[in-house]
Formats: sequence, C-alpha cells, structure tokens
Amino acid sequence: RRDFACEMAGLRLSLAPAAVLAGLLLCYVADTSAFVVPAGKPTAVGMPLRSMRIETRVPAAPIPRLGAVLESTAGKRMGRRVSLRMTEVADREEKEGTFGNTQETYPPPANFKDAHVASIDKYKEMYDRSIKDPEGFWGDIAEEFHWEKKWDKMQETNFDRTKGPVSINWFVGAKTNVAYNCVDRHVKAGNGDTVAFLWEGNDGEEKKMTYKELLDAVSQTANMLKSKGVKKGDHVAIYLPMVLELPVTMLACARIGAVHSVVFGGFSAESLASRMVDCKAKVLVTADGVMRGKKPIELYSIAEKAMAMAKDEGHEVGTCVVVERLGKAKLDIGKLHKSALMWDDSMKGQSTECDVEWVDAEDPLFLLYTSGSTGKPKGVEHTTAGYMVWSSTTFKYVFDYKPGDVFWCTADCGWITGHSYVTYGPTAIGATQVLFEGVPTHPTVSRCWDIVEKYKVNQFYTAPTAIRSLMSFGSDPLKGKDLSSLRVLGSVGEPINPEAWKWYYENVGSEKCPIVDTWWQTETGGHMITPLPGATALKPGSASLPFFGVQPVVLDADGKELEGKCSGYLAIKSSWPGQLRGVYGDQERFEETYFTLYNGQAELISEDKYICGDACMRDEDGYYWITGRIDDVINVSGHRIGTAEVESALVTHPLCSEAAVVGFSHPIKGEAIYAFVTLAAGEEMTEDVQKQLKVAVRSEIGAFAAPDKIHWAPGLPKTRSGKIMRRILRKMAGGTSDIGEFGDISTLAEPAVVKQLLETAKDAK
Repeated sequence: RRDFACEMAGLRLSLAPAAVLAGLLLCYVADTSAFVVPAGKPTAVGMPLRSMRIETRVPAAPIPRLGAVLESTAGKRMGRRVSLRMTEVADREEKEGTFGNTQETYPPPANFKDAHVASIDKYKEMYDRSIKDPEGFWGDIAEEFHWEKKWDKMQETNFDRTKGPVSINWFVGAKTNVAYNCVDRHVKAGNGDTVAFLWEGNDGEEKKMTYKELLDAVSQTANMLKSKGVKKGDHVAIYLPMVLELPVTMLACARIGAVHSVVFGGFSAESLASRMVDCKAKVLVTADGVMRGKKPIELYSIAEKAMAMAKDEGHEVGTCVVVERLGKAKLDIGKLHKSALMWDDSMKGQSTECDVEWVDAEDPLFLLYTSGSTGKPKGVEHTTAGYMVWSSTTFKYVFDYKPGDVFWCTADCGWITGHSYVTYGPTAIGATQVLFEGVPTHPTVSRCWDIVEKYKVNQFYTAPTAIRSLMSFGSDPLKGKDLSSLRVLGSVGEPINPEAWKWYYENVGSEKCPIVDTWWQTETGGHMITPLPGATALKPGSASLPFFGVQPVVLDADGKELEGKCSGYLAIKSSWPGQLRGVYGDQERFEETYFTLYNGQAELISEDKYICGDACMRDEDGYYWITGRIDDVINVSGHRIGTAEVESALVTHPLCSEAAVVGFSHPIKGEAIYAFVTLAAGEEMTEDVQKQLKVAVRSEIGAFAAPDKIHWAPGLPKTRSGKIMRRILRKMAGGTSDIGEFGDISTLAEPAVVKQLLETAKDAK
C-alpha cells in the first residue's frame, strides 16, 4: 500500500556504475537456511555489495523506490487503474539498498513453543492446506462461529473480466450476524464478566466495559437507531473520537443489519459531507468535540457544516445524535434538525433487549472510504461473513492471542485497522483490549509505556510513524517502566524502516518480543503478508510470508508472473474471505481499479488478478519486501492520500492556477507532501500565500493532508502531450539539485522549466 522501499539501518547505497543495479537486485541475498543461532540473536549473513559506495546516514529516512521501480501513468485510468513501466537504469537515479550490506535474521523466540503456530513446518502445513483445500480449511475455522444457517458452498468467485463481471462470494447461502458473534456468543458461553474494553481518555479517565455491559449498550444503541427509522440496509455515518460509543455504535449497526460508514475525526466538513452524500446516510452519530492532547477539536461544528453542505447537494441527514465529550455548555442543535438530540437523551427508555437481524453472508457490513488517484474517495464495501472470519482469524494467529491476554491497537476506528483490530477482530474471539482516546505524547512522552505498564498489555500494535516519533525521544522515557508483560509487538500502516524496527525490538521489546510487520490494505480486510510470532524468522523491513489462503504473485512490466527472487508488481492470484466486494455504487470503477493492469503504453496486460497497487521484491527465501506505491497515492503517517485530492484542494484557492503533488521522505511521518504550485499571472508566492494554500487543503480534506512544503513553480515539467513528468518533481522534492541527474528531459515541451524550478527550490516552505 505504501510509497516506500525497505532500507537496512541507516545505509545509503549509490551505484557506480548504475548499470549493475538490476543484476544486483535480482541476484543479491545469501541463503540463511543453513545458519543455526541461539533464539533471539540476529544472524548476519551475506556478502559485500560490489560497485557500491556505502555512506552512513543518521537519522535514517524511508528510502525512495528501488530497482525496477514501477511508475504510474496518471490520466490513463479510472479510479486507481494503474499503468506501469520499468524505470530505465539510464535515468541514473540514486537507489537505496533494500537488503543493505548484510541480511539479518531474527529466529522466533524460544518462549513461543506453545504458540498457535509454533514452527515454520506447522505454518507450511497449514498454508498448504489453505491453498489446496480452502473449503475444508475455512470450513473448520468457521465452525467456531454461530451460523443461523450454514453455507451451501464455500465460495463462488470470478476475477477474470473476460469471463463476466468480477464477483466475490464466500459462505454462499449462509445467514449469521457479526454483532451476535462478537458479543452475544461470549455472554451465552458464560463469559459476560470478561472485560471487553479498558478505556482510557485523553486526560487519564478510566472505564471498564465487560461483554455483558457491551451487549446491553449495543442493544440500547440499536434500539435507538431503530427508533430513528434505521432498518436493514440503511447507512449510518459515524464521526466520533475514540470513545466507547464508537465501537458500540458500529456493533449496533451490525446487530440490526444497518451499514455503517465511519469517518475519521480528522477529516474536514467537506470530506464528511461527500461521504454522507455518496452513501445517503440516514443518521449521523458525532460528538460535541474531543481533546487531542491540550487542543480542543469541536467536532459538532464540523458536523453541522457538513450536514448543511450535504443538504445543499440534495441529501438531508435525517437525525444527528451528539455524544457529549467536551463537557461545555449544552449545544444548540435544534436549528438544523428538529429531530437532533444528545446521546444521553436518546438512550432514555431504550431497552437492553434487541432482536438480532440475521443477514445473508454477503450482505454489506460497512463502507470505508479510501483515497483514490482521481480525487474522489472510493467507498470500499465489506460484507458480513467473510470479513468476520478473516479479521478474527488473522487477529488470533498474527498476534498469537490467548484467553486472558490484553491487546492494544493504537489505531483510530476511522481507519480499517481500527475496524479489523479494534471493533471486530478482537471481539469476535472474546478478547480484552485497551481503547485509548488520547495521543501518545500527552501529557508526557512516556504515555504509551505508562499504559502498557498499567494494563499489563501483552500485544502492542502501532504504526511506524508513532514508533519513529517515540524513538526521537530516545530510550529515557522507557526507563523505570515495567514492560515485561509484552509478548508481541506489531507494526501497521506502512513498511517500517529497519532502524526503527531495531529500536522497537531492542528498547520496547527487550529483544524478546517478535515484531509482526503486517502488510495489508483497506481493501483486503485484514493481514495478507505477515510474520507469525512462533513460526517466522524475522527480517527487519520485510513483511515476510503470506497469511493462510493468500497467493501473492510478482508481475513484470508485461504482466507475466515472475519466479523466485525478483522485483516487480504485487498482485494476488485468488480470492480470500476478507476481500472487498466492491466500490459502493460503481462496479466499473471496482473492476478497473483492482482487476485491470496496463503498461506504460496503455496496453492491457492483466485482468484476472487482484492488483494491489504496490511494487515489491521477493528474496530467495520467499520473503516479500514492499517497496512502494504504484498509483498516485501518498502515505503520510499511515494515511493514504490521493495526490489528485490534494491538487484539487489547492486549486480551489483563487490564486492557484495549477498544482502538482508528490511525496518525499520524512523522518517521522515516513512520507510527506511536497506541492509544486503555479500561481495566477502576476501573483507572487509569499509566506502568507503559502499559509493560505495549506489552510485550503486543511479545509477541503483535513489537517493531515496539508503539504509540508510548497514550491512556487513558474511552470510544471510537461511532455508535449501535456502529461506532467512526475519523476522530475519526485527527484526535486528528494533534494536533487544537479540538472544532469534528472535523466532525459528532451521530451519535455519546455526543458527550461527544470532549471527554473531548481532556482526557486530554496524558497519552498
């Protein structure tokens, strides 16, 4: 999912000559299988990389794309329909070494002998069965859940567009309910007193919610939604901070067959409005606001503006329910909706009994909007049975969760990680977890470690951005903290650079906790390529091996499958239960985005596989290394942001006539946004104008999408056909200042533009 390449701790590798790059990338990795080392100790294997200059670099930053870099051809696709071409070695771009000077391998710790998957042989046995006998494999796992009606057939799928519309169906003919399986089932099994959520607020408030209390709250909320006219198939928008009402409302929707669409609380009114209009949300559940550290965020004022905008676009939200969180004077919410009310008032008189709506296996569970390269977010649709089985199974095996463990995922439920590994995956197996409202550095930079110590957290799952941020404070905040309860560490949202991996492993995990560096997407529903704690030897920077049922393939520029050690384009060969079922209301965009692959000449080269949108490398041990996004999506702190979205937001400013956006390496965020902006004739780029442009993006999308740097562009480097040559902009954003390093620019309509951009680079802010 990410426009990153993997790097080995702080090593920068430059080619001399560059022409050896392709051969080195395809040939270099030593076989580690013959090495036996004590548990938990790294093995250094490999040979020197010849014809390379090694420079130490501190701090390490995520590296630009590597080797056979796959570029997108924007403007020749719908949605995220991707084109690819191999970047010519003659471009002489400086590449970074994925494997570095040595290959380090960390064997599974000895204390994982009782893991769910306790050896690589056991993993291979289970994986082989999942591929050869998916009906039996997933059928056995599904027996753990309640089915009001069993399936008639395990799956009916078609990935091949030449044989008809793409369709994905699992547990065909079955009826079940996700909320029943996540809550009622545990209460009926006598586990109602088990704690479901250990909630901690921004300022240290604490609440516990058992599964019986969760059942009561979900039932009351479901009854409240029904009283507002919500029925099976209706859409409910949720715009809440990380309070207990958030997972409760999600589960309440699932209980009655309604479809929720959670919108991250950092999104703007425009973003919230566009999502409510697209899905025709009947109800909006929001809050008066939330404290983010010391900063109050008035969510209701944003929601109020969004509802007005939605009404202007022809869709009126019927009901707005507001959770009181800031504790300020009572809101005047009667002006917009006569049926609007506060959460506490809405719950008065609601019964703790609510009948379950048994739904078909393929009935929709939720929509989650994700960035697209065309600028319009896609409503990714996940359905009931397959998603439930996938999210819970990946949770169980990847984190090696056992009854009595305490799990903590720091993700917001506005993102897929919060759906799969907060609301649904953990509760589906009756787990106890921490739900945290605040930020990891408030009121002190040791907040995370205080929480781990207080709740005796066993599995900790966070993003590389957070790890790098905490790493920047050094190891002092960890001193005196008892982190001995930790058993598994996880990383999500982007590939983690090895320097951060090692800091995490050594300082947080005390060299005893395996790190599950998970690769997956909003569209996949759960983990796809990931280590398993008791089975997989770890390589810092690698997502490692495929999860059960996942068949990754690497494609070359002609769409052909590559074997063995290689680099190319990541695709998935066949379906898995948690896969997205569509883009809401747009089957054509769904098929063009995820099942169609074009090369740089707009020639169709594949239409029978799931196209991930990532470049990758596979080493000779079969480990996968995600090396970058192919489409025009930038990954900022784990947030996928479409370049077209940001460009569209910039040109809403009256002074901006044209904009082009690329990503560049950032030591904390991983990647940040660099905007090249052409102003209207006669206008000058001042600090005030730069601030206004950033405000425009914050207003249209959200603060997280604001450019870190804005570069005044007297013109943009375009080909004679009008296509922006983004490789030049990427190099410039990365610090290239020698015009000779930009490769062939003879195809530009105005080659002099490159020199002009270099002259104005020093003023980029």
